[in-house]
Amino acid sequence: MKRLVNLVKNKFFLVSLAFLVWMIFFDKNDLFSQYQYHQQVNKLKQERDFYQKETAKVARDLDELTSNPQKLEKFAREKYLMKKSNEDVFVIVQPKKEGDK
Repeated sequence: MKRLVNLVKNKFFLVSLAFLVWMIFFDKNDLFSQYQYHQQVNKLKQERDFYQKETAKVARDLDELTSNPQKLEKFAREKYLMKKSNEDVFVIVQPKKEGDK
């Protein structure tokens, strides 16, 4: 018990304790902020990985479209409703249900 009292009376211990409490709870870079920064970094890394995969997929699709005329024609017909001069294009629109707006 006497040792504990001497420890609490020690000015170096008190200053160190005050510094530790300040750094953990009150500083600009406290533990809560560090946790939030860590979560934000993880989220950004996931987004980066997603966009890198999407970029690779789009590059692969672009390569296929530029190298294969049949794929380019299929893409143009499906996406932009293009047609040959002797063809008719029918666009079928599904009626919306009453619940959907």
